[in-house]
Amino acid sequence: MEVRRVHFHVNKDKPEALSAYESLVGILPRFGMELCGKGDQADVVVALGGDGTILRAARLHGSVPVAGFNFGGLGYLASVDRSNFENALSMLAEGRFRISHRTMLEARTRDERTASIALNDIVLMRQLSGHAAILDLNVDGRDVARYFADGLIFATPTGSTAYSLAAGGPVLMPDSASFVVTPMNPHALGVRPMVVSDGVSMTVTSRARDSERGERDGRIGVYADGENVFNLDDGDILEIRKSPESATFVEFEGYDPYEVLSRKLGWSGHAKMA
Repeated sequence: MEVRRVHFHVNKDKPEALSAYESLVGILPRFGMELCGKGDQADVVVALGGDGTILRAARLHGSVPVAGFNFGGLGYLASVDRSNFENALSMLAEGRFRISHRTMLEARTRDERTASIALNDIVLMRQLSGHAAILDLNVDGRDVARYFADGLIFATPTGSTAYSLAAGGPVLMPDSASFVVTPMNPHALGVRPMVVSDGVSMTVTSRARDSERGERDGRIGVYADGENVFNLDDGDILEIRKSPESATFVEFEGYDPYEVLSRKLGWSGHAKMA
């Protein structure tokens, strides 16, 4: 793939990202590349920020490959740390990278009232503090469990290193063709995260009132990559499955997902923050 037109998606709340943008734009011609004002007309979108910035860039620019230049903390989605920005531009110009298509999740209400997609995760969370969310999970027409918990996290392989990991879920490799369902603070010790094929269709029914316990939870918030996209009332059914859309990322020459996990998550004895 030939990269000649580059669009920058910048976290404008980070002065260092804005400064880097000005510097990188100035050296694009050195590598035979030019600035593209519109992301959908670019060969590559360079996201300057943390994982949140990269997520927004991936969702906003669709099929255009995104290269993450890290200005956040751990920056697991970022391909490049600050000391290697200029070298990364050189690798783009020379075609020393590959394109990775990342699975996304789609969530929609059973009555088709609303829908949303997510690269990291779909999270169902109680909206009323002090009350458990009561959620019935069904997979491919089979009842699996009734969860009494703070909520449920449905994570993609990409999102398995985010909120799901913090809640005790496993790490999935990018090519694992799976999703993980992770309960948040469940009210039973035997309840654990579950890995399912990304070919299944899942439904979650919100139980604002449980007839046996008489408990009331109130509305359940549905969050796509951290954004509250809609709410569920008692009896509402949410369908969750693999999205027909995918996110497209740049993986530079030498990229190794196992090395990234070891370095970013501290499995080698220390975590590199930037």
